[in-house]
Amino acid sequence: MTLIRQFKLIIIALIFSLIFIMPVFAKEIPTEVKISLGNSAGELKFFPDNLQFITGKSYKLILDNPSNQKHYFTAKDFADAIWTRKVDAGNVEIKGAIRELEIRPGAVAQWVFTPMKPGNYDLFCSIPGHKEAGMIGKIAIILDK
Repeated sequence: MTLIRQFKLIIIALIFSLIFIMPVFAKEIPTEVKISLGNSAGELKFFPDNLQFITGKSYKLILDNPSNQKHYFTAKDFADAIWTRKVDAGNVEIKGAIRELEIRPGAVAQWVFTPMKPGNYDLFCSIPGHKEAGMIGKIAIILDK
């Protein structure tokens, strides 16, 4: 085999690895952020109630409901400002646009997403009386520098 032919094969192998193999290793592992919707004492709050995300970074929001009643994680404008990769709930994986998540007592859901649009967004539980009782929060998406 000539030297030129060997060089061409090496170049082809490098291009192949850059196109097909490297993206597998370059996939970003999401940063985990845990949020409790209420608590075992029955408080109607998000813990924490202020969240901050950076555009372009991947996150896994772990939503846990330790209370004895269902709660909603409702943040429509925030949902419009992110790209949802998936939501895992029980043995179900959901893909596509998400507006709000209902988390039943004792349940956990995982929302994997990437923030796209900077801004400040309201978070609340849409069950009647919960928002008024203080189950509200703020979500900020800041521009990656």
